[in-house]
Amino acid sequence: MKAIIIPQFGEASVLTQKEVATPQPGIGEVTIDVAYAGVNYAEVLFRKGVVEDLTLPFVPGIEVSGTIREIGEGVTGVRVGQPVAALTIVNGGGYAEVVKVSEDLVIPLDQETKTVDMRVAATYPSNVTTAMMILSSVAHLQKGETVLVHAAAGGVGSAIGQMARALGAGRVIGVVGSKQKVAYAKSLGYDEVYLRDEYAQTIAGSGIDIVIDQVGGEARTTGLSLLSPLGRLVVMGNASEAVDVTPSANELWFSSKAVLGFNLQLLSVYHPKIVAQAARKALSYVASGEVKVDVTEVLDLSEVAKAHESIENRTSKGKIVLRVK
Repeated sequence: MKAIIIPQFGEASVLTQKEVATPQPGIGEVTIDVAYAGVNYAEVLFRKGVVEDLTLPFVPGIEVSGTIREIGEGVTGVRVGQPVAALTIVNGGGYAEVVKVSEDLVIPLDQETKTVDMRVAATYPSNVTTAMMILSSVAHLQKGETVLVHAAAGGVGSAIGQMARALGAGRVIGVVGSKQKVAYAKSLGYDEVYLRDEYAQTIAGSGIDIVIDQVGGEARTTGLSLLSPLGRLVVMGNASEAVDVTPSANELWFSSKAVLGFNLQLLSVYHPKIVAQAARKALSYVASGEVKVDVTEVLDLSEVAKAHESIENRTSKGKIVLRVK
């Protein structure tokens, strides 16, 4: 089968299309004939060697849509030929014609979600599931609270802003890195959108309950300072590649604030059924139209380097998807 591999860590140009062996399902696993694969910042980190213990050559790809090709021993929840979405985040492999994944992380596209086309189905499992879990399970969003989201125009940022609104947030603020992204973020339902170098002074003292930070560095420090008492800072990335920020435990004590972390891959390893439950619920929000997944670009599998460069250069908006078959 065709697959994109990372033969060595480096720039987007290292991504190589190659013929590799077609995977076979083991106990509790299925294989999927991939129709589309979502492209995410996580895969850029894989390619750059930021993720620890990654054995090369490696086939990246953390989310796909397609149809069940084969089922392994003990699999009862899906059938051959069934259309599905899947989180392939545990072992990767989504940038390929066929991917192997645990049945637990497969989301059937049933009658209630048949309105979700395959392109969207490939690009929702990571970001919209993340949005659902961060707001409901980690930050414990309460109705009427104010949420601030960094990288608001990106794939996950756009999903978090919309999910916050769907779950009852009273005010949703977006922060972006360039003027070109302000209007786009506003189109996704943010009440206010600010540039990263000017937002802090504008909203200081306005009562922020939750800050979602995938940028790191100064954005993380500032986000913590903006929180009201009982506010929660959720750390879920370090796109700025800044030196780690270490909040003072005494500061958290005196200010009655919390810092929380979220890593979808780790949770998919240790709690796949909880993640899958969130993914199914997240899909219902996509199917109903309450959360829109904006697929802004569809590229052939062979154009994967272009997709990575767009994400890495911070010029992308919404979601990029790879057409596999």
